Amino acid sequence: MDGKEEIKKIEEKNKIEAIMFKFKGRTIDEIKNLSLKEFAMIIKSRERRSILRQLSKYENFLKRVKKNIEKGKPVMTHWRDAVIVPALIGLTIYVHSGKSFEPVKITEEMLGHRLGEFVLTRKEVKHSAPGVGATRSSAFLSVK
Repeated sequence: MDGKEEIKKIEEKNKIEAIMFKFKGRTIDEIKNLSLKEFAMIIKSRERRSILRQLSKYENFLKRVKKNIEKGKPVMTHWRDAVIVPALIGLTIYVHSGKSFEPVKITEEMLGHRLGEFVLTRKEVKHSAPGVGATRSSAFLSVK
């Protein structure tokens, strides 16, 4: 019986580990403990170069985010090409869409992506009746 119980415990442990989210083979707790430079080394090259070239800009942005959270203010930004870093996980950031600020709830799966990827800049096209001059027959429609 002891062998079967141990096997069940191991299977349960494996199920729990399979459910936990991992980014590049590391758990979220491990990733949150990384510095910006260390995190940059495990993401794709384009995002890595963006972070490393603008390191001071990212640090200032994170300071501003912390300050706004302490004051209870929403975090609003026009910086759509900012790479999502571990310090932002769990926060709601309002990203400018070109017309208004749209809320983006940052999750673990968004790590390494850009903020602008999650806010659309164009509306969905809604077609209605054709306008005057759109077709040959539309010239004979009554204009109200």
